[in-house]
Amino acid sequence: MKSPVIVGPSPACAESGPSRRVWNGTAAFVRQSLALAEMELRKLRHDPMELLTRAIQPALWLAVFGEVFTRFRAIPTGDLRYLDFMAPGVLAQSVLFIAIFYGISAIWERDLGLVHKLLASPASRSALVLGKSLSAGVRGLSQAAIVYLLAWLMGVDVDWHPGALAGVAVAVALGAAAFSTFSLIIACLVKTRERFMGIGQVLTMPLFLASNAIYPISIMPPWLQAVARANPLSYEVDAMRALMVHGGTAVFGVGLDLAVLAAIATALTIVAARLYPNLAR
Repeated sequence: MKSPVIVGPSPACAESGPSRRVWNGTAAFVRQSLALAEMELRKLRHDPMELLTRAIQPALWLAVFGEVFTRFRAIPTGDLRYLDFMAPGVLAQSVLFIAIFYGISAIWERDLGLVHKLLASPASRSALVLGKSLSAGVRGLSQAAIVYLLAWLMGVDVDWHPGALAGVAVAVALGAAAFSTFSLIIACLVKTRERFMGIGQVLTMPLFLASNAIYPISIMPPWLQAVARANPLSYEVDAMRALMVHGGTAVFGVGLDLAVLAAIATALTIVAARLYPNLAR
């Protein structure tokens, strides 16, 4: 009598099992993140005036501050006109101001009971945070379109090459993701709108002024140069300056700029995902 033959899973099936689970988990994570981003962007579609009102500040910076200092030539900017030098900084500032107050929407959602519903959903905490970061990135890109139009109307020598535009879009998205997740971390810690607004207002101008947005790092005092090099906004501006305008150069290098922004955005996303459940308590 022949002994029974035990048929087990083939090596190919054994290998495909874990791989398929990883693939399915990744696909689910992406779907969850995109679903939350789409939910966030519906708010923007129902209130497009927000984008127009946010265009006022960059218009004032370019039309008033930029034009005046271009005439005086008080700030050394090399071969670039000051207005051309400043335009990427104004774009980065606009993205910063949108993203840094993004956490207040999470506090509103907590007060309305939406955070509890999101936490009870199958979506992972990281997907919830990444979805908000993606929506902040789209808001930043819409702001970039406005600043590009304003800069072009004011005579800035904008680089319209598709590669340059794509690079600026990546820098905007990464910068918005970094600062929006930082904003969400603050919201998870303070938990009230009043405290959040106070901290947000305290942070925005120091981040903007302690960067290379409106003057080069080389003319700063040594202590401020150290602060500027530790400021994520400086890397966002540096990449944009090399990509947005003809003749612009990156002090740190575009590759390093984008790598630093990506690393900061990833680290802050991990921290925000761990703290996000605290918002509901």
